[in-house]
Amino acid sequence: MSAFRRLFRLPGSSANVARDVGSELGFHLDMRTQELIDAGMGPQAARLAALQAFGDLEAIEGECRDIAARGARERARRDTMLGLAHDLRFALRSLRKAPGFTLVAILTLGLGIGANTAVFSMIRGVLLRPLPYEDGERLVYLKQPAPLSGVANAQFSVPELVDYRERSRGLQSIVEYHSMPFILLGQGEPRRVQTGVVSANYFDVLGVKPMMGRAFRTGEDQSGAEPVLVLSYAFWQNRLGGDPGIVGRTFEMNDRIHTVIGILPPVPQYPAENDIYMPSSSCPFRSSSFTTTTRTARLLHLFGRLGPGVTLAQAQSELAGLATTMRAEYPAAYPSGRGFSIEAASLHDELTKQAKPTLLLLLGTTGFVLLIACANIANLTLARLVRRSREMALRAALGADRARLFRQMLVEGSLLALAGGVLGLALAAGTMRLLTSFAARFTPRAAEISLDGQVLAFTLVVCMLTGLVFAVLPALPSRANLVSALKEGGAATSGGGSHRVRAALVVAQVAVSMVLMVGAGLMLRSLLALQALDPGFDTQRVLTMTLDLNWSRYTTNELVLGFHDQLHARLAGQPGVMATASSLTFPLDGHRRINVNFAIEGQPPAEAGAEPLGDLRSATPEYFQTLGIPLVTGRFFTASDGPNSPGVAVVNQTLAQRYWGKETAVGHRISADTGKTWITIVGVVGDVHHYSLESEPSEEVYLPFSQVPFRESSFLVRTSADPGAMARRIGEEVLSIDPGQPLANIQTLEEVRGEALASPRLTTSLLLMFALLALCITAAGLGAVVAFSVSQRTQEIGVRMALGAGRAEVLGMVLREGLQLVIIGLALGIASAVLLTRLMSGLLYQVEATDPITFAGMALVLVLIAAAACLAPARRASAVDPMVALRAT
Repeated sequence: MSAFRRLFRLPGSSANVARDVGSELGFHLDMRTQELIDAGMGPQAARLAALQAFGDLEAIEGECRDIAARGARERARRDTMLGLAHDLRFALRSLRKAPGFTLVAILTLGLGIGANTAVFSMIRGVLLRPLPYEDGERLVYLKQPAPLSGVANAQFSVPELVDYRERSRGLQSIVEYHSMPFILLGQGEPRRVQTGVVSANYFDVLGVKPMMGRAFRTGEDQSGAEPVLVLSYAFWQNRLGGDPGIVGRTFEMNDRIHTVIGILPPVPQYPAENDIYMPSSSCPFRSSSFTTTTRTARLLHLFGRLGPGVTLAQAQSELAGLATTMRAEYPAAYPSGRGFSIEAASLHDELTKQAKPTLLLLLGTTGFVLLIACANIANLTLARLVRRSREMALRAALGADRARLFRQMLVEGSLLALAGGVLGLALAAGTMRLLTSFAARFTPRAAEISLDGQVLAFTLVVCMLTGLVFAVLPALPSRANLVSALKEGGAATSGGGSHRVRAALVVAQVAVSMVLMVGAGLMLRSLLALQALDPGFDTQRVLTMTLDLNWSRYTTNELVLGFHDQLHARLAGQPGVMATASSLTFPLDGHRRINVNFAIEGQPPAEAGAEPLGDLRSATPEYFQTLGIPLVTGRFFTASDGPNSPGVAVVNQTLAQRYWGKETAVGHRISADTGKTWITIVGVVGDVHHYSLESEPSEEVYLPFSQVPFRESSFLVRTSADPGAMARRIGEEVLSIDPGQPLANIQTLEEVRGEALASPRLTTSLLLMFALLALCITAAGLGAVVAFSVSQRTQEIGVRMALGAGRAEVLGMVLREGLQLVIIGLALGIASAVLLTRLMSGLLYQVEATDPITFAGMALVLVLIAAAACLAPARRASAVDPMVALRAT
C-alpha cells in the first residue's frame, strides 16, 4: 500500500502509470473500505478514510460533494417529515379550538361520504363485481322474443334446444332450465319446494362447484336414471337447519325416492331462486312425450357458454342465422304474425338490468349530496380563514411561502375528510342489511354486497379528494396584503374575491339541491299516484295461499275438483269465513301467466300468429265476489257451469272493448281450438291490474274452475276474523283432507299490494332522505354565509342606521341579498333538472319528467326554507346598535 501512496504523491505522474495501477487501486480501496466498515465506521466515512489513506485528493473531493448532497437530501426529507408532524399537531390544535366548526364539518362530511360509500357498495356488489361463476363473463342467456304479440321471451321447447345444441358452433355448451313446485316428503310436515329442473352439465357450464357433495353427472338427465337432488344453500340453511349430514339422505318426491348428492354455495340464482335442483329426467312434465316432441311446448330457459375466441356479437349473428333457418323449416311453429327472433345476452347484464337504473340514480343523488356537503364545508372554511387572516399573514411575514400555507390547509382539510370518512364508513356498515334487502328487490346479486377492499379504497379516494378541495378553495392571503392584514382589526376584513367564491358556492348548493328536490318530488308524486290507484279489486281482509296438489295423487280433473269441493264445504259457515274461492292465480301474484289465442265467431280468421290473444284465468263462481271485482254486464259464473255444462267465459272490459267496441260482448262466442269447440261469453267484469300496479290491465278471459281446473292453484278466503288464526285453521283443514298436502305463500291481499309498492316506496324514501339532507345542508350554508356577511358589515350597517335607515329597511336589504343567491341557484337548478330528470322517466308513473307542478312546488319550498335560513342573521343585522357599530374598529 505504501507503493500506491508514493505513486500518487509523485508530481507529474503519467496518465499511463495511473491507468496501469487504477484497477489494483480500486481493489485495495474496496478492501480498505470493508475493513473500516467492519471496524464500525459508516460506509461514507470508511470510504473517505480509505481514500485519504491512498492520498487520492480528487476522489476525496468528489466523495465529499456526494456526501454533502446526500446530507442535504436527508435534511430536506427530515425537515419535511418534521414539518408535516408540526402541521399535523398544529391542525389538531386549531380544530380543537373550533369545536363547533369541527363537529359540523365531520358530521356533514360523514353523512355525505357515508351515503356515497353505502351506494357504491351496492354498485360494486351488483354491477361491478364479476359473476361468482368460473369465467362468468363468457356466460350468456338466450331469449326468444315475439314482439308482435307483446311477449318479451317466449322461452324454448325441447326440440328447439336440441337444434341449437347440434347446430351452434359459437356456443361451447347450451343447457336448459325451468322451475316448478313439487312436494317434498321425508322430514316432518310436507314441504312445497320450488325446484329447478336442469341439464346434467348445468352447474359445470355455469362453473359452480357444490360446497358439499357433488353436482349432477353425465347421463343423470337421461331416461331411467336414478333420481338425485342438489340443494340450494338457503334451503339447506333455513329449512333443513344446515344439517352437515344431509348428503346421502333420501326424500320422497313425485312418488319416487330421491337422494341428496350435493349442496350449492351461496351464489345468485337466475332467473329465479330455487330450493332444490333435479335433472330433467326426474321431472314428470319435462320428460313426457308431449314435451319432448312438441316444438311449441316452450317452457325452457337456455343458458350457454361462449366458445374460445367467440364474442357475444358473433354468437348473436350465428344464432340469428339458425333461427331464420328453423323458421323456414317449421313455419307452423313460428307464425309470422308474432315476429319470433332470438337474442343472446350477457348473463351479467341479465342479472343486473332491473337494478342498474335505480342504483345509478341513487349514486348520482349521493354524489350531489357530497358535492353540497363539500361546498358547505368549503364555505365555512373560507369564513373561518377570513377570521384567521391575521394569523396567516403573520406566518407569511415570518417566511412561510404559499406552498407552506397550502400544505397547512391541506393537512387540516385531510384530517376533517378522514374523520368524516371514518364516520361515513360506520354509517354505511350500519345500513348494510337495509341496503341488501333493498337491492334484493331488483337483483339476485344482493347477497354479494359488502364493504370489501374496493369499497374501502373508494372511501379513501373520496376522503383524499375532499381534503384537496378544502385546501384549494380557500383563497390564501398574498404578501401584498400583509400590512393591512397585520393591522389591528385586519382579521375582520374580507376580500371581495373570497366573498365571490362563497357566493358562488351557495349558488351551486342551491342549484344542486333543486335538482335533488325535483327528482325526489317526481318520485313522490309517482308513488302517491300508485297508492291512489284503484287496482280493480278490494284488498281488505282477503287471505291468499298457494295450493299445489301432489300430481302423483291427483291425476284427474275429478280428483282435483273433489279436493277443492271438500275444502270449500269444510270452511263454509265457519266463524269468520265470509267467502272462499279457488283460482289459477290472483291479482298481483305475478308468478303464472298463460296466454291463449282465440277466434271470434262471425269474424274472418286472423293471420297466423296475429289471432286475438287473452290472458287465461280460471276461477270458481265466488272468485269475483271474494275479491270485490265488479260486474259490468251479464252475469258471474254459477254452480250450474259445471264440468259437463256448455263452455262459458267471462271477459274483462279491456278485451271486450278491443274486439267488440261499443257493442256488448255478452252472447258472443270464442274458440281456443280453431272452432272445434265454442265458448259463450256470459259476462263482462271490471279491469284488474293483475301483474303490477304500474302496468295497464291486460286482456283477460276467465273460465270456470270446474271446467278448467289446475293442480297448482290459489285459494282465497275473505274473512272477518284474524287472518293469522284463519290461516292456521285452513292449514289444519287441508291436512285433515290429505296429510301429505301443504299450503304455501300464505299472505293477505293487503300484504301483496304492499309488497308491490315496496320497491317504489323504498326508492322514493331514499331519494327524499337525500334531498332533505341536501336541503338542510344548503340552508345551513346559506344562513352561515349571510350571518358572516352581516358580521363583516357591522360598521356599514351602523352607518346606514345612523343616517336614517330603519330596521325594516336593513332587514329587507339582508334578506334580499341572501335571496338573490337563491334565485340565481334556482334558475340554474331548474335548467339542470329539466335535462337530468328525463333520465328517470322510466321510473315514474302517471307523472311527466318535466311536471310543472313538481318544479313549482319544489322551487317554492326551497325559497321558503332559504328565507327562513336568512331571517335569523337578517334580524340580528336589524338589531345592530348604531353607536356600538360606529365605535367598532
